[in-house]
Amino acid sequence: MTEISHDERPTLVLGGTGKTGRRVVERLEARGLPVRVGSRSANPRFDWEDRSTWAPALQGVRAVYIPNPDLIIPGAPEAVRALAELAMDQGVSRFVMLTGRDEDEAQRSERELQATGAEVTIVRCAWFMQAFSEDFLLDPVRSGEVVLPAGDDQLEPFVDADDIADVAVAALTEPGHAGQVYELTGPRLLSFPQAVAEIAKARGREIDYVPVPVEDYAAGAAEQGIPAEIVAFLTYLFGEVLGNSARLTDGVQRALGRPPRDFSDYAARSAATGVWNPPTDR
Repeated sequence: MTEISHDERPTLVLGGTGKTGRRVVERLEARGLPVRVGSRSANPRFDWEDRSTWAPALQGVRAVYIPNPDLIIPGAPEAVRALAELAMDQGVSRFVMLTGRDEDEAQRSERELQATGAEVTIVRCAWFMQAFSEDFLLDPVRSGEVVLPAGDDQLEPFVDADDIADVAVAALTEPGHAGQVYELTGPRLLSFPQAVAEIAKARGREIDYVPVPVEDYAAGAAEQGIPAEIVAFLTYLFGEVLGNSARLTDGVQRALGRPPRDFSDYAARSAATGVWNPPTDR
């Protein structure tokens, strides 16, 4: 059995209420390890855009989990470097950072963190499976119609957020992960239409999939009142990033010694919770 850290200082989990952050918090707490949630509503508060909140949140911390900084703040690489240097001055020795695959800005943030000389583990991912159950695709799935600018020829190695959290916790608490870059994927490549079809099968209800040009998708999202910055980000993902990571990796196996969770297992688990039932059935 791998040795677990017994350092009594807490781990600071930035974005501790988000998709991966809350899972990391839950796993650390389940092991009886002290955790500090880093968010604007936490006490002490942490806000990327208010550097006066950084030092109080870092006080007495042993390790830090940093999720997707390039998606959260402008000037992410410089902010990550500044945060890491402040953390190291306060005795933090270990960092785990979640970033995107094949994204230049994400790799810049990685390099800035690695350049500090701290114990750093990088976890790279593309699309989360949970985009269908905990994010912007939840309501379309419930309604029975998913409209996206993605076709059958654009494949993605969808990864389960639970696998991401398992890898992050291992890197935060166990030896042997410092200096590693883990690219995480599921065990299969799927297109968005195929993923939606698997969800439809798991929930026992038909779901129509409607492919549209990315420009039409952006215009429709704006008409629905989605904030401009979110529309721009989704346009970037579907217009420039989608399909770039259409290759499988052994990151989960290397980090955890087991294969990654499959999309069909995710779909079955999620359907069993009723999360995809139409509002009238909930």
